[in-house]
Amino acid sequence: PVQLPSLSTRSLSAIACLIAGGVIAAMALYIPAKAQVAQVLMSNAWDRQLTTGELARPWPWSDFAPTAKLHFPAQGRSVLALTDASGESLAFGPTLMAASVSPGEHGVAVFAAHRDTHFAFLKDVKPGDEIAVDLPSGSRRFRVTGTQVVRWDASGIQTHDGGAPRIALVTCWPLYAKTPGPMRYVVWAELIPEPLSASTPSQA
Repeated sequence: PVQLPSLSTRSLSAIACLIAGGVIAAMALYIPAKAQVAQVLMSNAWDRQLTTGELARPWPWSDFAPTAKLHFPAQGRSVLALTDASGESLAFGPTLMAASVSPGEHGVAVFAAHRDTHFAFLKDVKPGDEIAVDLPSGSRRFRVTGTQVVRWDASGIQTHDGGAPRIALVTCWPLYAKTPGPMRYVVWAELIPEPLSASTPSQA
């Protein structure tokens, strides 16, 4: 019989390292590719929703749908926000929390997202910056008024407080941390009133 050469412990370790490295590299390529495909599917769903006026799932088994598109002109960013469902949506984009009002209504519309992905750029959002929120019913513009750091269970956010229309963008704090914690970073913005048209009669 043919004798196969035996492999030394060092050779086996080298092969194991090569295999592990290949797996890691494949995963590193898979995750961005998966995210890119998801963005395309969600964008297509958003376009369908604008055309039909009905919620459209990006893929048949998803438990969420696009609900708004957020634009950050000063940062050159745009991101689709999704409906709040079982929590799966946070992996694909900011989520409009179920307890929120609709952006532009009296009260607070709360968008939450992960600090290391879709809301990583919140560190660059400053007071005075504008945020445009596209909805199927039209676009609303907000101006950032400030930021704060709060505990998750003591945020003070009352979504249906009947106050001026506002949005709160929420992510974990510290922004650069790699482990979960109880603190949250909140960016606040208020609705920019639409200017009166020339045809609107003035109040006496």
